[in-house]
Amino acid sequence: MQNLTLLDGPKFQITIQRLCRQLIENHNDFANSVILGIQPRGPFLAKRIATELKNILPGAAIFSGDLDITFFRDDFRRRESPLVPNQTRIDFIIENKKVILVDDVLWTGRTIRAAMDAMLAFGRPQKVELLVLVDRRYSRHLPIEPDYIGIQVDSVASQKVIVSWKEADEADQVVLLSEK
Repeated sequence: MQNLTLLDGPKFQITIQRLCRQLIENHNDFANSVILGIQPRGPFLAKRIATELKNILPGAAIFSGDLDITFFRDDFRRRESPLVPNQTRIDFIIENKKVILVDDVLWTGRTIRAAMDAMLAFGRPQKVELLVLVDRRYSRHLPIEPDYIGIQVDSVASQKVIVSWKEADEADQVVLLSEK
């Protein structure tokens, strides 16, 4: 396998800060907006975004939660071993709010479809937006496009995009893995 580092170090943090500034342009003080990190890896980015927004907007109430999509996946019953659900943590109302779904990598769009189904169990939002750290532009199975993008990667199906978080993996970085 060949590794190509796409994002790490200070550029990783700068990318998160840029995404936060773009969110502020569209959501002002977040009075009518909430952030939902899609389990399992989206909450890492959602927490980083919420923390950075609180630093930039110290008086704003930033609501952030975690959304488990396990039972909403279209491949739920197709796996040999059962999926283990994560925990949904939403301690605020999403009804009539602008919801920002957050995930680390967008590839086929199936995770986002499942997240939208799972989210509707908590109410009907006024608007839904998508923020991703990495947009793998090719191989979409569903017509889903992000509103906010950290980086775009042109990759083929045999390649993998791995996002590491210092909270779980010791370092912040995005790596593209390719077979030789």
